Amino acid sequence: MSNLNGKVVIITGASSGIGEATARLLAKNGAKVVLGARRIDRLQLIVKDIRALGGIAEYQALDVTQRSQLEDIVKFAQNKFDRVDVLINNAGVMPLSALDQLKVEEWDRTIDVNIKGVLYGIAAALPVMKAQKSGQIINISSIGGHAVSPTAAVYCATKFAVGAISEGLRQEVGGDIRVTVISPGVTESELADSISDEAARKGMQEFRRLSIPAEAIARSILFAIDQPDDVDISEIIVRPTASPY
Repeated sequence: MSNLNGKVVIITGASSGIGEATARLLAKNGAKVVLGARRIDRLQLIVKDIRALGGIAEYQALDVTQRSQLEDIVKFAQNKFDRVDVLINNAGVMPLSALDQLKVEEWDRTIDVNIKGVLYGIAAALPVMKAQKSGQIINISSIGGHAVSPTAAVYCATKFAVGAISEGLRQEVGGDIRVTVISPGVTESELADSISDEAARKGMQEFRRLSIPAEAIARSILFAIDQPDDVDISEIIVRPTASPY
């Protein structure tokens, strides 16, 4: 039997892209998924689709910049299913721009979502998993967490931070809780919609011509969860075959 079957999985940023694709794939393979995002209308449609196919899915409004809301979705999952087996910290933003554009508000937003959102998720789920003596935290990073490129300094910094936080957590939690980092290359998503700088937006549009579907990342997440409990897939980088980056 799959190690995924029956597991309770919370997914942040689940209203589109990698989050949506992951929710659909995990539910199809027997997981009980709890979707969180700000766009309730999108979550309702995804949950309806999953249930129509025989899957088990719930949803709750979630803004990962609000620590209390991450605590609430963990409690919600516990109340519904009695446990939390996996937290996927997927929510992220990517408002690229050169540093001399001084888009400080965008820097703040990127740090709040990409770093603090991950930390708030860990803070909410870790006590539950420690009490259970089992669990897995999967943090979505990026190839931007391995190399820096122009206009992406702040975004890359947040993704380097995700890697550092994940490795520190892995070392600290011992043998009961697994920690995995998934680093996607260019992938079909709505991330580029948050780019306000025109030059950076055009550059990303060209870059995204090689993009792979979100389902490719979802499959790597499924693989990491499906391993035996004594196997921790620490990191997976998934990129288009044709990508030079």
